[in-house]
Amino acid sequence: MTDNKKTATLNLNGESYELPIFSPTTGPDVVDIRNLYAQAGVFTYDPGFTSTASCDSTITFIDGNKGELLHRGYPIDQLAGKSHYLEVCYLLLYGELPSADQLEDFETRVTRHTMLHEQMHNLFRGFRRDAPPMAIMVGVVGALSAFYHDSTDITDPWQREVASIRLIAKMPTIAAMAFKYTIGQPFVSPRNDLDYASNFLRMCFAVPAEDYEVNPILARAMDRIFTLHADHEQNASTSTVRLASSSGANPFACIAAGIACLWGPAHGGANQACLEMLNEIGTVDRIPEFIARAKDKEDPFRLMGFGHRVYKNFDPRAKVMKQSADEVLELLGVDHNPILQVAKELERQALADPYFAEKKLFPNVDFYSGIILEAMGFPTSMFTAIFATARTVGWISQWKEMIADPQNKIGRPRQLYLGETTRDYVDIENR
Repeated sequence: MTDNKKTATLNLNGESYELPIFSPTTGPDVVDIRNLYAQAGVFTYDPGFTSTASCDSTITFIDGNKGELLHRGYPIDQLAGKSHYLEVCYLLLYGELPSADQLEDFETRVTRHTMLHEQMHNLFRGFRRDAPPMAIMVGVVGALSAFYHDSTDITDPWQREVASIRLIAKMPTIAAMAFKYTIGQPFVSPRNDLDYASNFLRMCFAVPAEDYEVNPILARAMDRIFTLHADHEQNASTSTVRLASSSGANPFACIAAGIACLWGPAHGGANQACLEMLNEIGTVDRIPEFIARAKDKEDPFRLMGFGHRVYKNFDPRAKVMKQSADEVLELLGVDHNPILQVAKELERQALADPYFAEKKLFPNVDFYSGIILEAMGFPTSMFTAIFATARTVGWISQWKEMIADPQNKIGRPRQLYLGETTRDYVDIENR
C-alpha cells in the first residue's frame, strides 16, 4: 500500500515537512497527514470529509468518472446480472465468492435467524399507527441489543459473526413488520422455504385471509434492488456506522445509527423524492414544462432521480435497475397508474434530449428503484426502509473490517474554531 519513494512536501512558516504518500490498488494516491499536527502544529480543513480518507478498506471501490462500482473487485453489473443478494452478502462479508457448499450453509444460517423474539412484537405496538417506518426501524434495531445479549461482545469474533447473521436475517422481517403495523394489518411470519426477496415480499403483502403468491419477476426485481444497494463505499451512513463503532458500541446500536443517518432526505430519501416529483408533474402532457424548468438556471426546480454526486457518468447500477423496471412494468402494466406513465415518458424525453446527455444527467438507480417499488405497491414511506434493509450487509461488512483493523481508534474529527476567544463571566446584574 505504501510507496516509500513517494512523498509530498509541505512548506509552512519557513519549515518543510515530508508527508508519506499511500498508493492504493486502484484510485488516487493519498497523502498521510496523521502526524501533521504533532510535527507542524496545524490541522487540515475539509468540510464533509470529501477529500479525506478516513480508513483503508478492501470492500468496495467507486470510480465516479468511469461509472464503476466494484465489490471485492467484481463489477456491480456482473453481480446483479449473474448473482443474487445473499451471495453478494457472503462476498462482502468474507471477501470471496462462496463455493456451492459455503453458499448453502450461509443461506441456511440466515434463513434460520429471520424470526424476531416474540416479545419484540410489543415494541411495535408502542408506536403510533402513523409512525414512519424508518422511525420504527431505528427504535427496533437499536432494541435488538436488549434481546440478544449473546452477540454484543465486539471483542469476540464468534459473537461478531452471530450478530452479523442476525442483522442480515432480521432486517427484512423488521421492515415488513413496520410496514404491516403502519397499514393496520397483522404481522406475517417469515417462511424457511422461500428465498430472501420472496420472503420479504410475502411478509409485506400476505394477509391471513389470502396468502400471497410471489411472482418470480417481482422477486428477482426486489433481489436486484437489495443487491444494487448492498454497499457504496464510505457514504454518510457507512461513515456513521464506523464512527459509532469506533467507540466500542454494540453492533445493533451501530446499525441503528446507520439507519438514522440514512433516514436523511439527502442520503436515503432520493427515490422517495423522485416519486414525489413525478406526482408533482402529474400527467404526461406536463413533462415538457418541467424539462424546460430543469434547464432554466434561474428556476430552483431539479429533476430528481437524474445524475449522481459521485458518478460523473452513467450510474452503473441504473443500467441493471432499468432492466428490472422494464420487466416489472411489462408484468404489471402502467395504464392503471398515471405516475408510472409519467416516469416512462420522462425517462424517454430526458434520454433523447441533448441537454441532459451533455450534462451527463442520466436516470440513476433511485429513479428506477422508485418506479419499481411504486409498481409493486409500496408507499413512498417504505422506500428508505427497504434501502436500509439492503444496505445492512454493507454496514456490517464495514463494521467487521473496522473492528479487526489494528489501526482502529475512536473517531475524533478536529475543527476550525471561529467563536469568541476567552472572556470573563459578567454577573447578571451588570449585563
